[in-house]
Amino acid sequence: MKNIVCFFILSLSISSGISAQNYVSKVWVADQGNGTYINPIINADYSDPDVCAVGNDFYLTASSFNCIPGLPILHSNDLVNWKIVNYALKKQIPTEIYDKPQHGKGVWAPCIRYHKGEFYIYWGDPDFGIYMIKTSNPEDEWSEPVLVKAGKGMIDPSPLWDEDGKVYLINAWAGSRCGINSVLVVSEMNSEGTKVISDPVMVFDGNDGVNHTVEGPKFYKRNGYYYIMAPAGGVEQGWQLAMRSKNIYGPYESKIVMAQGKSAINGPHQGAWVETNAGESWFINFQDKAMYGRVLHLNPMKWINDWPVIGVDKDGDGCGEPVTEYKKPNVGKVYPKETPVESDEFSSARLGLQWEWHANYKDVYGFPSNSGFMRLYAGYLSEKFVNFWEVPNLLMQKFPAEEFVAKTKLAFTAKQDGEKAGLIVMGWDYSYISICKRDNLFVLQQALCKDAEKQTPEQVKDLASFPIDKIISVGAPNYIKYIYLKVTVSKGGKCTFAYSLDDRKYISVGDEFIARQGKWIGAKVGLFCVNPNQSGNKGWVDVDWFRIDR
Repeated sequence: MKNIVCFFILSLSISSGISAQNYVSKVWVADQGNGTYINPIINADYSDPDVCAVGNDFYLTASSFNCIPGLPILHSNDLVNWKIVNYALKKQIPTEIYDKPQHGKGVWAPCIRYHKGEFYIYWGDPDFGIYMIKTSNPEDEWSEPVLVKAGKGMIDPSPLWDEDGKVYLINAWAGSRCGINSVLVVSEMNSEGTKVISDPVMVFDGNDGVNHTVEGPKFYKRNGYYYIMAPAGGVEQGWQLAMRSKNIYGPYESKIVMAQGKSAINGPHQGAWVETNAGESWFINFQDKAMYGRVLHLNPMKWINDWPVIGVDKDGDGCGEPVTEYKKPNVGKVYPKETPVESDEFSSARLGLQWEWHANYKDVYGFPSNSGFMRLYAGYLSEKFVNFWEVPNLLMQKFPAEEFVAKTKLAFTAKQDGEKAGLIVMGWDYSYISICKRDNLFVLQQALCKDAEKQTPEQVKDLASFPIDKIISVGAPNYIKYIYLKVTVSKGGKCTFAYSLDDRKYISVGDEFIARQGKWIGAKVGLFCVNPNQSGNKGWVDVDWFRIDR
């Protein structure tokens, strides 16, 4: 195991008091180094992005659903190069619900705002209501969540502090929870922004046969107009609306201000208007790419006759098309290339910020260490175990690009037969390659599962077997195996697995697997260690490193 601090440990945020060198991905970099950028600016699943600007700093957050820690906080100085610096939500409430995987539930479409020295994030949990948290430093601790309004179906909130001191909140509705959708309403909040104090007023109804699936509204004010920026038409083939009114409660006139047009970028969807110190307007939105999730695009934005035009308006009709390459924003200086962290040498006492669990973290899932490895304990599987859809202790990260290789070095210590540790690609369908203790051998296995949410049993087959590398017979014996596992992801989400005993010669094994997105999230790749026995001593796996490469 290593005892060095490697340059790619971006698990160190400013709050830790330790700085780290910029991380630059080996598989996707938007900054072209010549004053231009290409989209996506982040080729990973940061769904429903929202951004705020404070001085020379831009902060972004995104939906995290059931994944914890939640509400990622990313920082940039130029809107192209981004670093993940924190999570605002360390544990999801109610804990008795979110201590177990709740796929597709939890944090929906957050909104981040800066007001009078404090950062606020509002989000909707469609099953419990609208929450808010705040902080004076987004890279430090955030407050405990406040339930601003309880109820089912309220999603996608966005606050607005008006010049007269009043505070308003706009939100959409989830038809799956309350039977109505495509409706936007505005309510008044108290001055602290902690409680809704009025009944909602409808300001837009997309059930007009034209703008169906209106959602994700963002609230702004400019030149005396109140603006609502909201997508319509659905995430895959939709468009971006702008609405404006001189009265907070409307009526609002609406206009399509960005659509796919003749571009290859489908459904430019839900995002955020942000302005640089130089006065340039930009829009960050997502593109749905199936198993790769909802990746982030940066589009130029102009104001013409008090209407925003997003992207490039080639025919002058006031509706832009998304760009694939463009000149970087004018922020006064050139910043170095940087991307969200992917690889991890596990050489820090803090878990890297690329990692999330599928439910609230519990100490018994495992621990980082200063000894050059991450230890994952073999979590007990339920007596009713069918597949990994209900397993909370999956340590995973987002797909970082359409094509990449994920490789890891494992030292697996088994205590009981049936315990296994491995490398998984997780979604509605999933597959993994694992090493499993069986009698006096370790068995290499591949599992495949289709429609995991429907409780389809996983299919497991043996691929190879190996002798035990080491036995430590003190108390309950430790049976140890050292192995390297790899998954290669190619276009179309095609995944092939391989293993090695020396990190030089890799042997391809198993069947090809087509990755599939999860519930409102892209497919993820990561690690696990499980125990099919409901009692007895737990084994563990020490993860020496996890690397993303070409």
